[in-house]
Amino acid sequence: MRVILVGAILLTVNLFAQNNTDQSKFRQMYDLLPTPNVYRNAAGAPGHEYYQQKANYDIAVEIDDEKQTLKGSETVTYINNSPDALEYIWVQLDQNVRAKDSDTYKTQTGAIDKEKGVQMETLKRLHIDFDGGFKIQKVTDASGKALPYTINKTMMRIDLPKPLASKSSFSFKVEWWYNINDRIAIGGRSGYEYFPEDDNYLYTIAQFFPRMCVYNDVEGWQNKQFLGRGEFTLPFGDYKVSITVPDDHIVAATGTLQNSSSVLTSAQKDRFKKANSSYEEPVIIATQEEAEKREKTKSKTKKTWTFQATNVRDFAFASSRKFIWDAMAVKVGGKNVLAMSYYPKEGNPLWEKYSTKVVAHTIKTYSKYTVDYPYPVAISVHADYIGMEYPMICFNYGRPEKDGTYTERLKYGMIGVIIHEVGHNFFPMIINSDERQWTWMDEGLNTFVQYLTEQEWERGYPSRRGPAFKIVDYMKGDKDFIAPIMTNSESIFQFGNNAYGKPATALNILRETVLGRELFDYAFKTYSERWKFKHPSPADFFRTMEDASGTDLDWFWRGWFFTNDHVDISIEDVKWYKANTFDPKKDFPAKQMEETKDENKFIGNKRNKTEIKETYNEKDPKVNDFYNTWNRYEVTVLDEEDYKFKISDFDEGEQAILNGDYNYYEVSFENKGGLVMPLILLFEYTDGTEEEIRIPAEIWRQNNDYISKVFVTKKIVKQITLDPYLETADTETFDNHWPRVSEPSRFDVFKNNYEPENPMQRKKRADEKKK
Repeated sequence: MRVILVGAILLTVNLFAQNNTDQSKFRQMYDLLPTPNVYRNAAGAPGHEYYQQKANYDIAVEIDDEKQTLKGSETVTYINNSPDALEYIWVQLDQNVRAKDSDTYKTQTGAIDKEKGVQMETLKRLHIDFDGGFKIQKVTDASGKALPYTINKTMMRIDLPKPLASKSSFSFKVEWWYNINDRIAIGGRSGYEYFPEDDNYLYTIAQFFPRMCVYNDVEGWQNKQFLGRGEFTLPFGDYKVSITVPDDHIVAATGTLQNSSSVLTSAQKDRFKKANSSYEEPVIIATQEEAEKREKTKSKTKKTWTFQATNVRDFAFASSRKFIWDAMAVKVGGKNVLAMSYYPKEGNPLWEKYSTKVVAHTIKTYSKYTVDYPYPVAISVHADYIGMEYPMICFNYGRPEKDGTYTERLKYGMIGVIIHEVGHNFFPMIINSDERQWTWMDEGLNTFVQYLTEQEWERGYPSRRGPAFKIVDYMKGDKDFIAPIMTNSESIFQFGNNAYGKPATALNILRETVLGRELFDYAFKTYSERWKFKHPSPADFFRTMEDASGTDLDWFWRGWFFTNDHVDISIEDVKWYKANTFDPKKDFPAKQMEETKDENKFIGNKRNKTEIKETYNEKDPKVNDFYNTWNRYEVTVLDEEDYKFKISDFDEGEQAILNGDYNYYEVSFENKGGLVMPLILLFEYTDGTEEEIRIPAEIWRQNNDYISKVFVTKKIVKQITLDPYLETADTETFDNHWPRVSEPSRFDVFKNNYEPENPMQRKKRADEKKK
């Protein structure tokens, strides 16, 4: 192999030895992922013996609008599709999170800063005296015979008369009641809002019935206690639900209404029929004028609304006499879906203008990236201050001022939360991950598709999460308060950034920078199709994305999901070389110019200047002999013969390289943050042109910390920029430039009197004011 001297170094890339290959960021994830098996295979798909349980419900509930209580009864038929015989079954009592002795209250931490004080809302939460837990009245088998049961906080174990054999079912009945919480006063995903102006209530009701736990091949019984943050893990099933409310209420619910003829007026039925074929604009089914009349009636009689839903994992509903109701049709996958909104007059004009159209846009866009929306309806319900999701129905904030005005921030906030909560129909209502264990599997994936949907709603939509640069402040924060994404839902620091923002950003980077849109979109859709109406685990997602894209992404999952490392890659050094051509006519002048330049630098330095007026040989020219007058850069016959000898060893193509006048730039990079990432480089040349170079993350595979690479170009480089489009979430960009570029730092500007006063300053100012 021939080696050509370039300046003072060899034309090679200098790779420093990796400290410990066992700790390479590119090692396979055998240490982190479960072993594939007959239930979940190595490709990330359901295995040939995959199974899942089913739970069917027949529920009847009634709301007492005077006392704000809910009572109910249910018959649950549990179908054991597992290969195991079950001695007992576990039921979730999530409403017990609001019991007076709830572990949620007991385990809340806090502190009081006597200098800054405490917000009143925080103080009020310390004085909550509300009992919202389930009051279980009866648990029996289908024939009415009492069953032994044990309540363990938010879980209830029912002991079976005999083990439930594989491929068999068991039916049982439960009766219960509970106090509905004031959602505005004490918070909660479910509850009521009271409107004192017209003395009415708006109920958004969820987790209102005892629900079956999931039993699967990953966790066995998923009976981890509900503490309020890690949400829900639920089996699929079919529901029939009867809801009894005052007869002037309008009810929205999961599923399709079965008895419209007995609960809707003739005009409402006609409008509902019209909405089923209205694809451009929503049709108002229950008008604001009708809602305002109902607000005044306060009916004492009851009416029962009946809904049915097939193959859903949960059920929720909303009820109020204040509801305006509109709907429009959406064509998805060749069938009609009804997009609907329910809102009080306090939501207008914002809700009437946007809500249902956003619902329609969301299910169409999500269907493009995941699976065709399979359900007959998708509903958005107005509920101040929250965003919460259930199959086919969600509760969303977005309330204008009392005069109907609203800010741009409120408008985009409302649109964003509707997209997000309607999007949850896909993650986790259809692609049914374990929320109790892994929040990111639904919130992170959903936030990622939310970002795509927002951008398709409006060009330049001000998305809160998704673009890489928006996660930078979080990623470079205090590592003591940053947990890996793969952390249980109840143990996460900075919940929104960890479970929503970081995974959404990671997937956006994977799509835009690592895989490219075509490979990513195919793999993401494959994951969605494989696991629709099933229970995926994190390993199933990781493996499917690799399997369907044909790309080893272990380095990506390991870094982004299993560590709290961040991206900080710098350009540490750039060296510029040109190859020796061996032609003295070309090389000698270049060497002379280079040496003269160095000498001039030395002489030009003030510290090297002397006061010598005349040297000896300037006084006596006779001392100049041949050696003093010989020009060592003058090309001689011997130099030319030497050149011919050297060049004869190179073929025509190699001589073309030597004579091509190429520039060789050796660029050194350091990985300071820990996360290995692709290198995106922008070369700017002195002739005004630019060149973008993208290098896969595998360039770090032999050394995770420090690498160098030689770039060849005929042009002279003026500037090199790393990550020029801010697409890798690099936390420090000042060292992403060569030569270095000064970047402005942000600082806050305050008025002189903005700084908080200490008590003595405040007292002094008060005394002066009195004078």
